[in-house]
Amino acid sequence: MQSGYWILTHGIKGLGPAVANLLYFIHPTHVSPFNTAIVRGFNAVMHANMKLGRWDHYLAMRQRILEVNLEHRSLLSNDLGAIAGFLFDVGMDRYPLPPSTDDTAASEAWLKDLEAVRAQSTALARQLEANQQQDATHTEVQGWLRDLGHSLGYMVWIATNDRSRPYAGGKLVDGCISELPTSLSINGADTVPLIDVIWLHPDQTVVAAFEVEHTTSIYSGIVRLLDLALGSVTAAQRHLYLVAPDAREADVRSQLARPAFSRVAELGIKYLSYGALKEHRENIARFGAGMKPIEAIARLL
Repeated sequence: MQSGYWILTHGIKGLGPAVANLLYFIHPTHVSPFNTAIVRGFNAVMHANMKLGRWDHYLAMRQRILEVNLEHRSLLSNDLGAIAGFLFDVGMDRYPLPPSTDDTAASEAWLKDLEAVRAQSTALARQLEANQQQDATHTEVQGWLRDLGHSLGYMVWIATNDRSRPYAGGKLVDGCISELPTSLSINGADTVPLIDVIWLHPDQTVVAAFEVEHTTSIYSGIVRLLDLALGSVTAAQRHLYLVAPDAREADVRSQLARPAFSRVAELGIKYLSYGALKEHRENIARFGAGMKPIEAIARLL
């Protein structure tokens, strides 16, 4: 913190928060971020009266933050990001502090608010975990299709927005083509590159396309498949699949019954369940050839 003491001794003003925040990114275990909300939170928690923009106040605040972070390291983190985030949330009135008096009514109200915050945090944590599981499952199924396509001798395309996802110790895009043929370009739309998995022949003609629909609406996936089948220069009927959990077949069928998807039946789009793909993918990879084994485990929608 020599820079802080140097600024303090030279009487330079207006650099407090800016310098502190820059130093935090360089030394996150020694320097705390510094802004209005953090100062407000610090004052509320520590019953202090620190001022923003004063280096003598910042240095005193930093020392106390270091002490508290060390004392409660198991609940916070090695760097000062967690405690700074806590102080910021308090300063933004996101977390109610316990009353400083012996007022029973105030204490009961605070406990009620605390329970509400805990319930909200638990719900958010569960939602985050569910989202992470959904992402992992979606990526896993894409990985199955990638590996199966390679085993059957096809080139494989992975959706542009999923290419960097981790899978099997590498990236989902490993071993896949980096560009789609220009024949799949569609005027006014950029949907085809977002199709989850596409298999292609060595001559770059499309063999099959797969949209993995784990929990979300199938509308966008159907639109992408329709664009591939009807909008590209080499428009032709291909093997098109909606890949979804076993329990979603009825939901997929009900959504496809909408008038907006009347062309789907003409294109022969099929439903491929996770269960069927998981059960048969290894045998198809070892003994299969062409699209016949995939067609055998898929169901017409």
